[in-house]
Amino acid sequence: MSTAMYDVAIIGGGPAGSTAAALLARAGRRVVVFEREKFPRFHIGESLLPFSMKAFTRLGLHEKFLHAGFLKKFGGEIFGACSDQGTKFYFKDGYRSKTDHAYQVTRGDFDKVLLDHAAECGAEVCEQISVDRVQFSQDNVELAVKSNGSSQSIRAHYLIDASGRASVLGRHFKIKKTYDHLQKLSIFAHYDGVWRAEGIDGTLTVLIRAIDRWFWLIPLSAERTSIGVVLDSETFRRSKLSAEDFLEQALAEQPIIAKRTTNASRVSQVYVEADFSYRSARLYGDRWLLTGDAAGFIDPIFSSGVFLAVFSGEQCADALNEVLDRPRAAKRLFARYERSVNRAMDVYLRFVDAWYTKEFIEVFLAPRNVLGLAPAVNAVLGGNVGNSFPIRWRMWVFYFLVWLQRHHPIAPKRTLVPKKEGASASKAEISVTA
Repeated sequence: MSTAMYDVAIIGGGPAGSTAAALLARAGRRVVVFEREKFPRFHIGESLLPFSMKAFTRLGLHEKFLHAGFLKKFGGEIFGACSDQGTKFYFKDGYRSKTDHAYQVTRGDFDKVLLDHAAECGAEVCEQISVDRVQFSQDNVELAVKSNGSSQSIRAHYLIDASGRASVLGRHFKIKKTYDHLQKLSIFAHYDGVWRAEGIDGTLTVLIRAIDRWFWLIPLSAERTSIGVVLDSETFRRSKLSAEDFLEQALAEQPIIAKRTTNASRVSQVYVEADFSYRSARLYGDRWLLTGDAAGFIDPIFSSGVFLAVFSGEQCADALNEVLDRPRAAKRLFARYERSVNRAMDVYLRFVDAWYTKEFIEVFLAPRNVLGLAPAVNAVLGGNVGNSFPIRWRMWVFYFLVWLQRHHPIAPKRTLVPKKEGASASKAEISVTA
């Protein structure tokens, strides 16, 4: 590690930090990345979205992904817990789709591929080094970094905070704001031997919506599957169960999952992640930018985490690369970056708020080929968060239908309660519509 001035220092080597580092280094900038852990390390967020594929192409990562054995993902399937019939969506059918697939990944391997790629592009990558203090001046930023008990001072023209939920600058400036209505908790583990459909349907992310929780099944490899449940933190606390017992019980209560896991075995510990949803009130200052989870995170549903990390990392790198040549444009370019990232998070926030209503799943599970709504919803599920008016007005209509469903049902009402074994479909429908 040099004591000379860097163009950009980056805190955090996850997808956002690695993306920004690789792009800036390839543009000829002097970049250093400080990552407090040693990769690979376990992380959640295993399902990628097709709108990240363009960034991966720009970075030159597809061949490395294939070499790593990441599973191609062609869409998803959403169920209500009260029925064994789901609604599939394929990325190829999204509005003006430009790719038919994304990837399912083990995050430890995926993040290491990205961080190693940043180093190959010319970024200086320093693992197992923490940033203890940040001090800004008119001309640069100074970082106090620590490794093996020894400290060192590093200077850079600009700083990117990609430190994830810990958000070094979020704490420093006290700008991290949580969404109180989205304080969820997830409990999850990896399993081998989970049943899957044949062909591309075996690659789909499966989401199951129940009354007060939802479940995911994400195929990671030919044998391994990630399975988890997301619910209000307070619901888990009231159960007074261990994470292992709670997950086992929750999965057993869902017939769709129970059938698929008949011959499955858990091959990892049970993990718990809490306090998902938050956003930073500001995403930039005179010599700093927030990106990835340091900027914000809007719930794990719809796999937006890695997508927003790569999206914001790319946007952040492009803004800084231009600012390094034209410092006087910093305020305008940084503000444009903030608007772009906030707009993307707004799209997902509205989608997430709708998802946690029963009416969303009732409308989604009764698709109608009207006004091209399905391709528009599919596009947003795939990560299209742009300003496309054809998608925006269709999403407005979709949200109106969700609102209408609450007051004047236009789709079958659903209990979202799993049917007991032996209950007939007709009796279940009567209980739903009564």
